Amino acid sequence: MVIGDDNRLFVESLARLLIQESIAVRGLAHTAAETVAAVRTQQPDICLVDRALPDVDGLEIIPAILAVDPDVKIIVLTAEGDAGVVARALQHGALGYVHKTRGVAVLTESIRRVQAGEIVVDAVPGSTRRALGVPDAQRLARHLTARERECLALLVEGLGTKAMARRLGVATTTVRSHVQATLTKLGTHSRLEAAALAVRYDLVPHGPRSAVPDPAANLARARLAAPDRQALDRVV
Repeated sequence: MVIGDDNRLFVESLARLLIQESIAVRGLAHTAAETVAAVRTQQPDICLVDRALPDVDGLEIIPAILAVDPDVKIIVLTAEGDAGVVARALQHGALGYVHKTRGVAVLTESIRRVQAGEIVVDAVPGSTRRALGVPDAQRLARHLTARERECLALLVEGLGTKAMARRLGVATTTVRSHVQATLTKLGTHSRLEAAALAVRYDLVPHGPRSAVPDPAANLARARLAAPDRQALDRVV
């Protein structure tokens, strides 16, 4: 692992803690240039990078890191939890986003999940977000990949993870990764909130529905249409 963060004391302390968790730390960097150079020479499996680097926004060096080592998995470890920042990190190529207040146990678990191929976002719950308008929602939706749009459409149908995996012909872990990325890019905190946003702002195409009615999907769609927010929040 390589860690890029301008706070030397934080980096050194974090490295010691990660080593205690059997995670090998091979490079400590304190600027964007040092981080890219450390990835080039060490070729780590994981690179942790903070946004607040002294010479450039840490998000902006993600493409440069991937250019010198396309196989490295990047996790943004920062003190910002804004949904827009999270979305930008993923758009640039990060596979993980962890808030610094979440602790070493959460970070360690996130590292292992990213190594296993998941997309992991663990920002601070309940971050304040302004109300979205139609242009805002459509702007966020433009960042979705084709597969993420498919997942969003299936969320609107009310499908669960296993049903989505069957429909798309992929593994359930893949579905979870796509769904998590979709929630993050839309700035939503739950599948239901993402589906409600998609319905409210017409973010998914109105394609043909499954020929076989799905009672769970019908229930979810009915509740999505309800104006009562408390009713929406009760849907699992």
